[in-house]
Amino acid sequence: MIENLQSKATLQGGVQMPWFGLGVFQVEEGSELVEAVKSAIKHGYRSIDTAAIYGNESGVGQGIREALSENNLSREDLFITSKVWNSDLGYAETLAAYETSLSKLGLDYLDLYLIHWPVAGKYKEAWRALETLYKEGRVKAIGVSNFQIHHLEDLFADAEIKPMVNQVEFHPYLSQKELLQFSRENGIQLEAWAPLMQGGLLSQPLLQAIAAKYGKSVPQIILRWDLQHGVITIPKSTKEHRIIENASVFDFELTQDEMNQIDALNQNRRVGPDPDNFDF
Repeated sequence: MIENLQSKATLQGGVQMPWFGLGVFQVEEGSELVEAVKSAIKHGYRSIDTAAIYGNESGVGQGIREALSENNLSREDLFITSKVWNSDLGYAETLAAYETSLSKLGLDYLDLYLIHWPVAGKYKEAWRALETLYKEGRVKAIGVSNFQIHHLEDLFADAEIKPMVNQVEFHPYLSQKELLQFSRENGIQLEAWAPLMQGGLLSQPLLQAIAAKYGKSVPQIILRWDLQHGVITIPKSTKEHRIIENASVFDFELTQDEMNQIDALNQNRRVGPDPDNFDF
């Protein structure tokens, strides 16, 4: 049962991951980033998601250290995710990239480490590196990001350990029904990035109508829809009032009819790159 901001999903291998977290994509190093991380933790968030390519791991680390001190928390109270970038995919390269991320974050371990994109011919060696880190106890859980069903099936052919998480673009215009079903069948936890479609759904009439019914915002309706689908969600914000508002989704529940209506909005429309056609 997802009852509050500290409620957790249990991943393959037994690690528990909060259902709700803060994303920091496109937030540059600096005081705004540090304060966003601190605000989130102060207001009960326990999961922070970053990536090497975001170029902000140092600031995230600073925010974490200051928040732990100010809120009398320990490192074990938090769940920290980062991702290995495309140029570092490969066995030795991925191991080195992990050490670099740890160093920038100022941490001894990550709770979750992900392959950021399924670069053809490279992700299997990177996955082998993640398996090594996991078996050595250097990282608590391992997973992927932006993997389609066929990428996962290809990975399974050689993997010793299945990905525990797949972080993908997921919102009412891209509801990834087949991928969600496949993930459930294979014990992979789906996680949403761009859950709010980078603001592109704020004026959607159905979502506005449901929001009005519950006295909630459109983002709160979407984030509640994520959770009721069993999808972990990490909305990005740097504003304290928005960080608080985004997480105020545990005091109401969408009906099955409303869930179905939102599902029917799907257009297979992306705001990010297509995992089958990206060039970076």
